[in-house]
Amino acid sequence: MKKNTLNRRDFAIKSAMGLAGIGMADASQAQLKEEQAIIAVLEKESATWRAGDKEGHAACWQARPYSKILITTKDGQFLDIPVEVMLNPSPEIFGKGGRAENSDYRFSINGKSAWVSHKEVSYSPDGSSQESYEIRMLEKIKGQWKLVGQSIHIIG
Repeated sequence: MKKNTLNRRDFAIKSAMGLAGIGMADASQAQLKEEQAIIAVLEKESATWRAGDKEGHAACWQARPYSKILITTKDGQFLDIPVEVMLNPSPEIFGKGGRAENSDYRFSINGKSAWVSHKEVSYSPDGSSQESYEIRMLEKIKGQWKLVGQSIHIIG
């Protein structure tokens, strides 16, 4: 009798653990899907800025009353850029070519809000490079992730 009782209890515990494992796997897949969608937006935003694709770049952004774009330059200057610059950049700062490589993504996704940190190496058309650490704030709007703010720290 006792042996069957233990087996039933063990079976119940193992079943519950198995179901919890399935739930965690589903949550992990959902997290990975959101991370991939966010990376796609960040990569698009980097590429459209360099390519001078104003419409494509603006599509990555959503202006909010609380939107902020903060930049610390290599020489220690602090810049507070209006979000409108991301939506309608001037030709003097936009579309100069080159490419960017983003890496070391770290995510905090909470429902329809996320912040992501990553490293970026920007390459100018002449081959020179600049490194930065970036923090990006995003919101999911009508099923699409959009940037609402960022903080860029140029390190080299």
